[in-house]
Amino acid sequence: MRRSPLVALVLTVLLLVAPGAAQAAVPDRATADPAAVLAGVRTAGTAWGLDPATGRMTLTVDDTVAPAELTALRAVAERAGAQLRREPGTLRPLIAAGQAVYGGGGRCSLGANVRSGSTYYVITAGHCTTTASTWYADSAQTTVLGTRTATSYPGNDYGLIRYTGRIAHPSAIYTYPGLLTVYGTGTAYIGQAVCRSGGTTGVRCGTVTGLNQTVNYSTGVIYGLIRTNICAEPGDSGGPLYVASTGTILGILSGGTGNCTAGGTTYYQPIAEVLAAYGLTLP
Repeated sequence: MRRSPLVALVLTVLLLVAPGAAQAAVPDRATADPAAVLAGVRTAGTAWGLDPATGRMTLTVDDTVAPAELTALRAVAERAGAQLRREPGTLRPLIAAGQAVYGGGGRCSLGANVRSGSTYYVITAGHCTTTASTWYADSAQTTVLGTRTATSYPGNDYGLIRYTGRIAHPSAIYTYPGLLTVYGTGTAYIGQAVCRSGGTTGVRCGTVTGLNQTVNYSTGVIYGLIRTNICAEPGDSGGPLYVASTGTILGILSGGTGNCTAGGTTYYQPIAEVLAAYGLTLP
C-alpha cells in the first residue's frame, strides 16, 4: 500500500427498512432453526450471527431501525431464540493494505496487492469498485492507479482494480507510518488479536468477535463476514484486517457501525474467498 490515497470511502448511510421482510414467516420457536429464521430478515441496519461469548445467535440493530421495525424484529428474535442487541450509529459500507484510493468522487482503502501471473491488481471493497471504473492514487485524481476489472457486490463485498499506472505496489501494509511486509493470508478465529489499516483513521486494533456474520445494508445483503470490535470510519472501506505479529492478511473491510471516537463494530470479507474467486496470489 502506498502513501497515496488507495480506496474510495462510501458515505452512503443505510437507512432503508423493509417492515415486511422483518416480519418474514418463521416456524414455532420450539422447532425453529435460528439461522433459518434470521435469514428471513432483510431490514437495512441489521446484522446477525453467532455470538461466541454467549453461545446464542444475536440479531443487532442500528439507530436507523424505526420503532415499528424494531417491534417486528423483536418478535423474530424471540421466535428464533436469539438475543436482540442495539448498537449505536448507522451500519454502512465505509468507502471513503491501508492507503487511500480514489474514484468517482469517492475514497476507499487498498486491501491487498495481488497478482495473476504477471498481471497485478488491487483488492478492495466491492461497494467501492461499483462507483467508478478508473481509480487514482491521489485526491486530485491526476495519478492513475488502474482500472476496475471485477466487482462482486452485494452478496459479497470485494472488487479488483488492475494496475495500469506506474506506481510501485509492494506486498505490504501501510501502518502510518512504515510498512509491514505481508507474508501470507490466514483464517480468522474467535478471540484473535487483529488490526486493520485504513486511509481515514490509520491503524486500529482489537479482536475477532464473530464469524460467518450476515449484514443487511440498504444496498444489499452481505454474507459470511468476520466481525470485530475495531472501529472504522468512511474511507477505511477495503482496507486490510491483519495479524501484526505475522504479517498475515485475514480480510478486507466491508462496513460497520459507530466511529473511532466512541468506538464501533466492523465487518470484513475473508481474503481467502477473494483470492479463490479470481485465481489470485500474493506477490
